Amino acid sequence: MLNNLSYLPYNREAAVNYATQWALSRNPNFYDYSQLGGDCTNFASQILLAGGASMNYQPTPGWYYIDPNHKSPSWTGVDFLYNFLISNRTRGPFATQTTPSGVAVGDLIQLSYQDGPRFNHTLVVTKVESAIGIEYIYVSAHSIDRYNVNLVHTYSWKQIRFLHIIGNFQ
Repeated sequence: MLNNLSYLPYNREAAVNYATQWALSRNPNFYDYSQLGGDCTNFASQILLAGGASMNYQPTPGWYYIDPNHKSPSWTGVDFLYNFLISNRTRGPFATQTTPSGVAVGDLIQLSYQDGPRFNHTLVVTKVESAIGIEYIYVSAHSIDRYNVNLVHTYSWKQIRFLHIIGNFQ
């Protein structure tokens, strides 16, 4: 318990089931941001929600989606989602940055395609064959839709970070 909020573990099975169902299509309950900078973090946020995360309706830093025009920056923004998950101590999902060996299904990976502090893409881990190395991690994503593809064989990047979803504050 932190800040008088109860903590619930992340439902990884539900998260991966959602990713499996919607990786190659779109859930009509959420706007598709593919033509507005990308849908990857929107998809990752939907997966967190499916895994039991509670929306946090605080204007800042908050994590929520009401409709396409009423959502938090962290719902669709790569760096905003990272900052929310790492620093959240109120309501909603929270995470810790980890290494490839600390990744589990339902976790998030973020990529940067250039040098510098900005990250550009959010992926969801949908399969881990071994805890030995990064080459055994499989991901799903939106923007360029992917389902259960090998991280190393599908993507190249300048920087990478791994987010282990711990749970959800109620």
